[in-house]
Amino acid sequence: MEGKLFLIRSLGGMACITMLSACVSSRIEENRQTVTGIEEGEALVILGRASYNELETEESFTNCMAKAMSRGDSPLALVTEKEFKDKLYPWFEPRTAPTSADDLTDLFARPGVAEQVSNTKVRYLAWIDGNTVTIDKGGSFSCTLSSFGGGCFGMSYWEEDASYQASIWDLKNLSTAGEISADANGTSYLAGLVVPIPIMARPGSAACKALAKQLKEFLIESPVES
Repeated sequence: MEGKLFLIRSLGGMACITMLSACVSSRIEENRQTVTGIEEGEALVILGRASYNELETEESFTNCMAKAMSRGDSPLALVTEKEFKDKLYPWFEPRTAPTSADDLTDLFARPGVAEQVSNTKVRYLAWIDGNTVTIDKGGSFSCTLSSFGGGCFGMSYWEEDASYQASIWDLKNLSTAGEISADANGTSYLAGLVVPIPIMARPGSAACKALAKQLKEFLIESPVES
């Protein structure tokens, strides 16, 4: 009888858990400063902010952006971050590398940099700045183990905000082409009765896909000048 009662309770708990769902809301904003267009033989490079501390943009995010930009409809040619930095040695070494999009203005004004940039075949540079942070969390979740068995009980949640901005540079003219920002917010859950069940929102992934889609359209589908 006790075993049957335990099974009923477990199934009831599982049914409650499946009613939870993780959702993500996202927002995209664009600020265009010039007409763009990318031709055959021209490439894009995606650089993440590298401040060499907890504020640097996650490499996983820039990798996600690169994969999204090089696949699907109208894939773009990409030069890897490492290849681009190697060709612009020593300007992207840790002690001399720009730490913000504004620093690129000073970098491109230095003697010899423009010539090195022209040898990379890169037409556009997308400087990615931002990160994903936890802004709220709560609930109670614990796991126990004893000679009679074990399990996890309760529910916890955490809310994350993913905010990123792409500053786009036209390296042919060494000028800013515009900015695109993506913000995604989502709440994940860890819940269970005996067996823990994670329900993940993944706002960082949502921000990556939204930013990559908008950036591709920004570079390819430029409005016609009147």
